[in-house]
Amino acid sequence: MNEHHIEEIINNLYDYIQDAKALPLGADKCILERDKALDLLDEIIASLPAELKQSRTIVESRNELIAQARREAEGIVRQAKEEAKQLVSKEAIYQEAKRQCQEMVVQTQLRMAEVRKASNDYMDDALRRTEEAIAQSLAEVRDTRTKFKALAEAQEKKAGITATQE
Repeated sequence: MNEHHIEEIINNLYDYIQDAKALPLGADKCILERDKALDLLDEIIASLPAELKQSRTIVESRNELIAQARREAEGIVRQAKEEAKQLVSKEAIYQEAKRQCQEMVVQTQLRMAEVRKASNDYMDDALRRTEEAIAQSLAEVRDTRTKFKALAEAQEKKAGITATQE
């Protein structure tokens, strides 16, 4: 029997008591069929051992899981201790690796400085060439403007002479 069955029986008992007829002058007292109420209680009692057995099984499973977790944890601790011993014996290798890393860092920093200088030189050259091109374009614009002004003034003078003659 499952948990829902017990709940159903308890709900039936509750409904049975709630629907029972009240005694006169006693709103909190009622009349029940003793056999029907006892039958419902017997069903609940009969279902409880199965539920208790299931609860015990769950507790035992939980205890097994805890014991297994402890064994695994102890194994992990043993393994960690063994690895720690190996790491201590490998200290010389670690120190050499550390020295090589430091040397690599120094070499990388030097290479970064070289790349930074080369990129700065490239950018400066590109900006210088752009500045020269802009300066040349500006000189051409100024020259063209001067020529345009001279041509416009000449046309205005010619138009002014023609207008006065008419």
